[in-house]
Amino acid sequence: MAEFTVNPQRFDPYKNFKFRVKWDGQYVAGISKVSALRRTTEVVEHREGGDPSMWRKSPGITRFDPITLERGVTHDPAFEQWANKVWSFGAAPGSEVSLKDFRKDITIDMFNEAGQLVLSYKVFRCWVSEYQALPDLDANANAVAIQHIKLENEGWERDTAVVEPAEPSFG
Repeated sequence: MAEFTVNPQRFDPYKNFKFRVKWDGQYVAGISKVSALRRTTEVVEHREGGDPSMWRKSPGITRFDPITLERGVTHDPAFEQWANKVWSFGAAPGSEVSLKDFRKDITIDMFNEAGQLVLSYKVFRCWVSEYQALPDLDANANAVAIQHIKLENEGWERDTAVVEPAEPSFG
């Protein structure tokens, strides 16, 4: 297990507004929201014959929740291109899914207020299960048009090679 060093000068926890998402070796432009990384392990209950008054508990199947990425609608086709690898409208029969590359590993990087990389998570074998190209449109609203993709995944892990940086000091 990796050892983590602690910065004794850091008092505040990291903020949730400085992050970037990468796939295919590039950061994806404009992502404004990433849902939580969450895993759940089912509880298996069982009883032993000689102890009828007590249930025992042990871990069962672990599931990783889907991750939703949101961003403002632009001309960047990254969300749509990935979603089209799972199902492409008008594709010839037998070629609706790009079986070779519809799954991608992604990286979620988190930065401190000074823009230094502080945490990184690798998410494995993601694929788009839901794609929203446009939100509800409303002529009476005053809001940014948001698109989103929902990524099914087969797990994630923290990149332990990313260590806490020395914080900059000015003056």
